[in-house]
Amino acid sequence: MSGEAQEAGAAWRPWAAWALGSLFFCYGFFHRVSPSVMVEDLMRDFAVGGAILGNLSAFYFYAYASLQIPVGLLLDRHGPRRLLTGAALLCAGGSLVFALAPGLGTAYLGRLLIGIGAGFTWVGALTLVTLFFPARRFALLVGLAQLIGMLGAVFGQAPMAAAVHAYGWRATLVAATLGGVVLALAMWIVVRDKPRAARGASMPTGMLQGLLRVGANPQTWYCALLGGAMTAPVLSFAGLWGVPYLVSVYGVPRPDAALVASLGFLGFGIGAVIHGYWSDRMGRRKPPLVLGSATLLVSLLTMFLGGLPDLRWFGAFSFLQGLGAGCMVVAFAAAREHNPVNATGAAYGLVNTFVVASGALFQPLIGWLLDQRWSGTMLDGARVYSPDTYTFALSSLLVMSVIGLVMALLVRETHCRQQISPGS
Repeated sequence: MSGEAQEAGAAWRPWAAWALGSLFFCYGFFHRVSPSVMVEDLMRDFAVGGAILGNLSAFYFYAYASLQIPVGLLLDRHGPRRLLTGAALLCAGGSLVFALAPGLGTAYLGRLLIGIGAGFTWVGALTLVTLFFPARRFALLVGLAQLIGMLGAVFGQAPMAAAVHAYGWRATLVAATLGGVVLALAMWIVVRDKPRAARGASMPTGMLQGLLRVGANPQTWYCALLGGAMTAPVLSFAGLWGVPYLVSVYGVPRPDAALVASLGFLGFGIGAVIHGYWSDRMGRRKPPLVLGSATLLVSLLTMFLGGLPDLRWFGAFSFLQGLGAGCMVVAFAAAREHNPVNATGAAYGLVNTFVVASGALFQPLIGWLLDQRWSGTMLDGARVYSPDTYTFALSSLLVMSVIGLVMALLVRETHCRQQISPGS
């Protein structure tokens, strides 16, 4: 077979690898948000309050966030095949440990293992796009990967709530374990590593050198803070506290609350595609970042302080805030272009550390703020918080959204051109 025929025969592989990487991100996001529909069950089974429950959910983020820079550097050096396969198996194993946990300590371990495995999902998807597709498709393909990930978030809300109601949270998570095993097998079969010579530009001359070059660039930090500000409301409200908030404020059943909370994830995924396509099409990064962060701020102000009359209006603004926050994918593109091409993994890792750290910070912070204003009311072994208490705790997200808008204004336009050296 000629070289051209071999190349044509393998043309499907990059797209299949990208699809599997996106599905792995989807699987990781499902586990990220699934505790949101198990709040009362987990409080009751482990006899904990809001602060400890927020900390249990955030163990995923502690592991995930702390690994992002090492993950980026490892993917730069070793490629995605073995790393993503092993990570999927680890994520599935953590799901099983969490499902079978007899006590809080084992539950912490399960969430930690899930977070370690899922820590490879997003940067792994970015790496697959970087290795196998041209730069002009970057923001769009990353946006599409984000949309696929948000489908995992949506599935982890209303469908997950229905499954938990029907079968219990433990049996549901045991079933979810199988998904990770299937993904691991598929990635081992499909994903390939480019030879080092072919990856060339993606290989830093030294792991520490690549990290230092990225960290010395102020634009990287602006992009990182912006990414964290965009995801803080999605990860902490839609990802955990949105369901009990809606049950408390609007008095709706948990599956209905989960459906409305999931609209934030849906908006986030669609917004990622729109912002990514718009940014690539016009050849600019800054306008989507400014418009998206401003949309997020206005939507949150309306949701928590605007006195919305019913659940339909709240759902509309929840979708809108996710739509604005979807500009986060453009922050990754800007960070990539503000740094040398041989340090892209380090740039992705640093930005994603802040993106995931926002969930690690705000999930337990909101739980702690809720506990500070808790009146002592209990229902079926779980703490009950008043609407005013929720408003007080969730107002902390407004501060983060203001920071995001400021960072968007500070990010310098790249015109979608890769920088040769920091600050060039």
